[in-house]
Amino acid sequence: MLNPKMLEELSSRFSELIAASPARDLEKNAKAMAGAVFSRLDLVTREEFDIQKEVLARTRAHLEALEARVAELERALSAPEG
Repeated sequence: MLNPKMLEELSSRFSELIAASPARDLEKNAKAMAGAVFSRLDLVTREEFDIQKEVLARTRAHLEALEARVAELERALSAPEG
């Protein structure tokens, strides 16, 4: 049977080996490359998107209110006086 201390040491060495392996370097390089590609795509964050969505909703509501007011004024102007 294996000694628990020996298993712990083996696990520790295995972790060190993985950390120093080329796979770790590949992961870092892939993340860096993906980050560079995404930065060139001119993407927005979810937070920025949600803020702009709220601004658009408020603008749309304001526009609808103004359209209703213009329609009301047009009706008032075209109504016969009497």
